[in-house]
Amino acid sequence: MNNIMLLPILIPIAGAIAVFLQNRGQRPISTHTHIIHGNRALSPILKEAIVLLAVLANLFIAVKLFGKNINYSVPWAGFGLEFVLRNYHFSSFIMSAVAIFGLLVTLYSTAFLRDKGYARLFYTYLLISIALANGAVLADNLILLLFFWEGLLLTLFGMIAIGNPNAYKTATKAFIIVGVSDLCMMSGMAIAGKLAGTLTISGISLSISGLGGLAFIFLVIGAIAKAGSMPFHSWIPDAAIDAPLPFMAILPAALEKLLGIYFLARISLDMFKTSPHSWASTFLMTVGAITIIFAVMMALIQKDYKKLLSYHAISQVGYMILGIGTFVPVGIIGGLFHMINHAMYKSCLFLTGGAVEKQAGTTDLEKLGGLAYKMPVTFVCFIIAAASISGVPPFNGFFSKELVYDGALERGWIFYAAAVLGSFLTAASFLKLGHAVYFGKNRDSALFSTGPNTKIGRCPYFSEAPIAMLIPMVIIALACILFGVWNYLPLKYLIQPILGEHLLEGRNFYGFPTNPMLVIVTILVLIAAVINHLYGVKRTGSALRAAEHIHYAPVLSKIYEKAETRYYDPYEIGRKLVKLFSRLMWGIDKAIDWIYNDMAPKSAYFITDRIRRLHDGNYKTYMVWSLAGAGIILIFFIRCHHYSF
Repeated sequence: MNNIMLLPILIPIAGAIAVFLQNRGQRPISTHTHIIHGNRALSPILKEAIVLLAVLANLFIAVKLFGKNINYSVPWAGFGLEFVLRNYHFSSFIMSAVAIFGLLVTLYSTAFLRDKGYARLFYTYLLISIALANGAVLADNLILLLFFWEGLLLTLFGMIAIGNPNAYKTATKAFIIVGVSDLCMMSGMAIAGKLAGTLTISGISLSISGLGGLAFIFLVIGAIAKAGSMPFHSWIPDAAIDAPLPFMAILPAALEKLLGIYFLARISLDMFKTSPHSWASTFLMTVGAITIIFAVMMALIQKDYKKLLSYHAISQVGYMILGIGTFVPVGIIGGLFHMINHAMYKSCLFLTGGAVEKQAGTTDLEKLGGLAYKMPVTFVCFIIAAASISGVPPFNGFFSKELVYDGALERGWIFYAAAVLGSFLTAASFLKLGHAVYFGKNRDSALFSTGPNTKIGRCPYFSEAPIAMLIPMVIIALACILFGVWNYLPLKYLIQPILGEHLLEGRNFYGFPTNPMLVIVTILVLIAAVINHLYGVKRTGSALRAAEHIHYAPVLSKIYEKAETRYYDPYEIGRKLVKLFSRLMWGIDKAIDWIYNDMAPKSAYFITDRIRRLHDGNYKTYMVWSLAGAGIILIFFIRCHHYSF
């Protein structure tokens, strides 16, 4: 049973190697017969079969390990370091979630990527990412965790870079931003390991004072950056445009959220001694509140399906950080419940965006409209997922948000107000998106002729997405309903056991929220969002522009103007600082070059030339110089003799 711990890492890696080696460098026998008889004819099917078998086997192993307490340890890398894996309830829960989302996104990708030349590379990166995610979740050694964690940085770069010829710029941006945060995490690991005297995660229990507090901040930076929190977020909207859409559904929407919040929870619950009303709690809750508000405000004004969803993927991380940062049981439970809920509805939303892109050939909201009648299954899945992320009862997002609200209000009304405002803006932006895409009037009559399943013509020939893309969407949408209506299943059997009885104190958090006033406020906020949307539509005559009265409000318009030009983007600020520093260093380098290559030689030439001219061979001149020199020496000795007394 101990050796089975290696399988969640080895099986996806083996699958990735097998997929990567498939049909590489082969050419079709004939340009006319390769569809049926060529070497590439079976290649897509074979690659898809291998990757599906790998993710199915990974899911089987994850289910096999679920809930079991298993430790695996062998010597590794010398210097007392060990390859230590630990499977317990929390890690097996995250690993099972990774396996399920990996399977669903893979199934979806078999249809979405069928005609893409980068499908083989995408599947390879996907399987490696699943293996590394499993390793990071199971790792009980900080160095081993870092090994898997940094491996994901490479697959992140690769999966973005294959999207289009210019995607390497976004990939580089993501690599730098996440890499900088990982350097902070390394520093935190070094400090924590030194203070604790061990690198075993389950053996670390530090105070958040002094150097322990510094280690806490560095480790938190690594965790929240992986989850996509501000200020380490700005690569995600760019990746939404440049990367293959399944990438957005599996990494920023699911895997990275699960890993980042998992590690944040372990930092807060296991590695450090935290408590409510501590500076650490205020720090995390402030980061969470800022992430909620700023990201959702940017989502509200987007005019691209995928980019709007990407900002919501950032905003929703704020609720998770806010909940865990309360350091009270109801908030922590809410944050962890929101983590899995977000992975579900956000993946579903990105999958609906991919279906629209596949069929319509665009995600530009200016060109979309009326899809509810042409893509009814996609539309229903969108409605369920959008209602879930907006906190509409009785979907799963409503219950996790209510728990976060409860914990935030216990810590301070300002944090609760930020969370509620975020919910209002979330609902407003999804009313805009859903209305514009699925009910709005199509502005481009020839748009739908670009879809792969359409005939040459207009909208009447537009059809629903392939079944392989619909099945994952439907499954996740049904899970959003299940985790809401029967929320005791995930809360009682998946979430609450993470805290243990010593924190829960016999309390249960499933069922209908216990604070009716919070529910009433939530409903009023949702009603206000609907009224706001109707007002915006009536004012502008367009669902897409229903938020313009917010966008161009007196104070907000200036803020939005700068935000849209990336004025507040930490990456762009960093680039400007690096450019300024580079120019400064260039100036110093040029100054040094000028001193050595220009000023010094010219000065030396000038002095020697003047000296040479003075040596004209005239006896009188030499006598004058000699007498002047003797006079200077005499004055020097007289002054020295005077000062000696």
